[in-house]
Amino acid sequence: MAAPPVALHRVPRHPHVWWIAQLAVHAVALGLWWYYGWHRGWPIAVPLLVAAHLALVWGTLRPDSRLFGPALTRLDTSERVLWLTIDDGPSDETPAVLDLLDAHQARATFFLVGDRARRHPDLVREIVRRGHGVGNHSDSHPTGRFWALGPREMRDEIARAQATLTELAGTPPVWFRAVVGMANPFVFAPLQKLGLARVAWTARGFDGAVSNPKRVVRRVERLLAPGVIVLAHEGASHGRNVETLALMLQRFDELGYRCVLPVPSPSTSGPSVRGIEPSVVD
Repeated sequence: MAAPPVALHRVPRHPHVWWIAQLAVHAVALGLWWYYGWHRGWPIAVPLLVAAHLALVWGTLRPDSRLFGPALTRLDTSERVLWLTIDDGPSDETPAVLDLLDAHQARATFFLVGDRARRHPDLVREIVRRGHGVGNHSDSHPTGRFWALGPREMRDEIARAQATLTELAGTPPVWFRAVVGMANPFVFAPLQKLGLARVAWTARGFDGAVSNPKRVVRRVERLLAPGVIVLAHEGASHGRNVETLALMLQRFDELGYRCVLPVPSPSTSGPSVRGIEPSVVD
């Protein structure tokens, strides 16, 4: 008998389990230290404490880590479809990106930054009007320190962006992507409260930093497979994101891949995706 499909949209259910586990590990380590004494206890307790802290670092810095909560990395399908996600907008490049997507009959989810959305409200509405998705990508995009934000700052970053994007898009986003993909343990309580599911990726070409479109597309192409989530960007300082996306979409067409949008509601018949024509993926 086949196993039931995993829900596509998975909101964190137990966002505070991580600190309970950490307290338990620390209690065990200190208990062993006390029981065996300093000289006999530290060879056991210290490695245990180091391992617990390394797990926190690994879970935070690895974009597809599920240590603290669920993260979607691909669609469960055998069809030649992919989920194109575009981070860091809206920007001055958004109209050109939308035109490219229209030209290739492609759909994408734009993971938008709250304060940039407030500066370009018409672009957010245009993204929705053209049939694309909107996701939450924090309010101020603190690239260098998002991974280190405490619980209050993290909650504010996610909640402010959610309020802005809900107002401008007309419906609340259901997807969230961490800045630079790094989600520390404090991300998951706001996601639970707001009904957001975290999205990572399967394929990326580092187009936020790499200015050579051919290099970017080659990297993405090596990772293509049915159901991959592709990470792309707009508005990078090198100014070649539109050119890169044009080459990427052309290559997707040549390889027979369609860019689709996932439907977030869980289904007992399997996750579904929305593209040019709705289809169900088993």
